[in-house]
Amino acid sequence: MPKHKLTLSVQYADDRLKDSITRPLLRRWVQAALFAPAELTLRFVGSEEGRDLNRDYRGKDYATNVLTFAYTEDEDSEVTEADIIFCTDVLEKEAAEQKKSVEEHTAHLVVHGVLHAQGYDHEDDEEANEMEALETEILATLGYDNPYKSR
Repeated sequence: MPKHKLTLSVQYADDRLKDSITRPLLRRWVQAALFAPAELTLRFVGSEEGRDLNRDYRGKDYATNVLTFAYTEDEDSEVTEADIIFCTDVLEKEAAEQKKSVEEHTAHLVVHGVLHAQGYDHEDDEEANEMEALETEILATLGYDNPYKSR
């Protein structure tokens, strides 16, 4: 797959993963999931900020693993612009529950968030199946197992 132009900002408001989930690793995962040029910000936060964002923007009063704020979801846009927020607490908890490494789970969530930024969704079964198949294919190219195999 060709590499697309990527402007990537990485923020560690919660810096627990800063040494293990590095900018080069994040860039590699993002690039694998891109189908067009993009300007993205990836931000790692604690549960308080994660909960505040989920409550304020989605009306759900709990921290979630990943939130994607896509600013260019229309097909006419030449550059995908989005902020993708990862809650470190939820991410680490889910990785442990799913018996995966934090790296493997983070790679999945990055790919998932980048696909959302490009207009993919999982609101119905057909969309969910398409998105899951794409995630699985992208993660395989990165050397990771199918994230849905244990279901």
